Amino acid sequence: MSSFRIEPSEEERAVLQKRARSHTGAYWEVVRARIVVLASEEISNKEIASRLDTSPQVVWKWRKRFHQEGLEGLEDRPRSGRPPSFSPRSEDGG
Repeated sequence: MSSFRIEPSEEERAVLQKRARSHTGAYWEVVRARIVVLASEEISNKEIASRLDTSPQVVWKWRKRFHQEGLEGLEDRPRSGRPPSFSPRSEDGG
């Protein structure tokens, strides 16, 4: 069992369940919510990973982030690296 016990508040649980059931939300948002909902039911990381077709490491990451930061921890963080660049277009079409 993970050392990160998940005990969402009633408000957090409502948000997580809504996200987990979403058919129009972003895939990453739905999966992260499902991970946390299942983790709050004291299901092992390995079992959650199996159910959601992901790795136990991914489950551990989101379980830890929610444990430490709550719902905000499930959001994407800025990534390092070069920002996307677009080549400038000239006015004459060339």
